[in-house]
Amino acid sequence: MRHVAVLAGSAPAQAPPGVDPDAWRRALLEDVYELAESLTQVRAVMAAPAPLLAEAETLTWPGALLVPARTPGEVLAALAGAGATEAVVLAPDAPDLPALRIGKLFRALALAPAAVCPAPEGLVALAARLPLPSWLAGALEGLTLEDPDATARLRAAADFPGQVQRAPGWHRLRAPADVRLLDPGLEGWENTRLLLSAPVRA
Repeated sequence: MRHVAVLAGSAPAQAPPGVDPDAWRRALLEDVYELAESLTQVRAVMAAPAPLLAEAETLTWPGALLVPARTPGEVLAALAGAGATEAVVLAPDAPDLPALRIGKLFRALALAPAAVCPAPEGLVALAARLPLPSWLAGALEGLTLEDPDATARLRAAADFPGQVQRAPGWHRLRAPADVRLLDPGLEGWENTRLLLSAPVRA
């Protein structure tokens, strides 16, 4: 069974001027989770460090799968224990990520045990077959989606680079200037869009 988990609580995105930082963080997270929820034949998951799990739960539907975790490795290990056979872990600050990018990650898992969607620094998403092979489990120890050398570290641990497929990349909204990367023509990211419109109207 395929799962798509949104990992809250990683390095927080910096809000644009005039936008409340907590509201910004929640809007990004909610949009990414709604993307996961919109996918067919996939179970959406919310993952977060234990202190943030209650807040993250408020953004999910009743009965949603919640996973206490701080890193992608912890998320994937928990999902393997829950019966997942393939999983994607998403960064919480890519609200306009096209669903097609997630589909490409799952397709890449037909060729390799792991796949990544890179960002300019770090990863937007990490996908893996479950249970994790030992080399991948070891490589994921301590690794975060913010590590700029994440792809290189994973490939260095593999028997050959092709065991970590590289899907087309995307952007994350880590700094205030990153909002210029948002494409108004893309569907989704309604909460982020609404929050950005409020200072303009004021």
